[in-house]
Amino acid sequence: MTSCGRGYAPMARYRAAAAEISAATAAFRGTWADMRHVGSGAAGRRNGGWLWAACTWLGWAMRITALAGGVGGARFLRGLRHHLDRRDDGPHDVTVIGNTGDDITLFGLRVCPDLDTILYTLGGGVHDGQGWGRADESHRVQEELLAYGATPDWFALGDLDLATHIVRSQWLGQGMSLSEVTALLAQRWGLPEQRVRLLPMTDTPVETHVVLAEEEPRAVHFQEWWVRMQAAAPVERFVVAGMDRAVAAPGVLDALREADVVLLPPSNPVVSIGIILGVPGVRDALRGTAAPVVGVSPLIGGRPVRGHADACLTAIGVEPTSAAVAGLYADFLDAWLVDPTDADVAVQRVRVEAHSEPLLMSSVEAAGAIAGAALGLAESIRTSR
Repeated sequence: MTSCGRGYAPMARYRAAAAEISAATAAFRGTWADMRHVGSGAAGRRNGGWLWAACTWLGWAMRITALAGGVGGARFLRGLRHHLDRRDDGPHDVTVIGNTGDDITLFGLRVCPDLDTILYTLGGGVHDGQGWGRADESHRVQEELLAYGATPDWFALGDLDLATHIVRSQWLGQGMSLSEVTALLAQRWGLPEQRVRLLPMTDTPVETHVVLAEEEPRAVHFQEWWVRMQAAAPVERFVVAGMDRAVAAPGVLDALREADVVLLPPSNPVVSIGIILGVPGVRDALRGTAAPVVGVSPLIGGRPVRGHADACLTAIGVEPTSAAVAGLYADFLDAWLVDPTDADVAVQRVRVEAHSEPLLMSSVEAAGAIAGAALGLAESIRTSR
């Protein structure tokens, strides 16, 4: 056996050393798996942050998993990424489990409103004034559809937005799963470069329907109730068609079980987070994860910042308060971030902390501060365990 060159050990010696390094790394990874609670950032540096620093040096990223849907979830995630980019404690991988209960087929095209809002928001292409849809949008195709008398006429589809629905429908028609399609769309919007992985909650087509509380009850698609009726029509119940056949999409349960932190953004607790929790195995994975689970209240003084979360809560017989929403998650929730106006909220077995400022995501920086506060809560819980 000859050496590999001047200054290099013989190959046999190299292999032996490599084997020792591999064994030591495996042992260290085992130690890390048992000690993920030591924390990061300022708290971590005071309480064993050296281990986190070592993991950063080895290229092991902090794993954050978030359940999200709608405008609130997307804006929180953008703030989270903004906050993480300004931290000095190494790489961070974010996995987003997106709600697909809002999905609908329109004009033969499969539309995934929550997934698209996350893609556009993180990818810098969202219409910020609306919080959904594309910036600099036009609606010539929609106008032509109306001229033909095509229905429905209450769901706005912009020309740029239509391109997303067309290519999604084409790829689904070619036999790709929704997970595979979403991964391709995420590449177009630069999510992998941001270390963000977007997963649909399930590859099984599911749709939320609303049974209206009328003299003769009838069901309409959730989007019709939300968009056309503005969530004003009384509701008897919500029904998720297809959920009885649904299974968690590839990677979803692992992302919850193996996370270092799990976050619940201020998304609708009934028709966004609640629908994700209905996917078989998701709630059990949250109960069993070793990661701190921290949520952000979608309500300020009993009112949503936007949308109709209060109407959804009332429809299922839950009081529209931050405490009641936290109660929906109490079997797995560790901490709950609330607005200063709700500082007196108390939830059994859940740590509640008021944010220093109103929970208004009025800017990327404000959303980043809220995300940072949620991570701070998680770090505090991890160090206290």
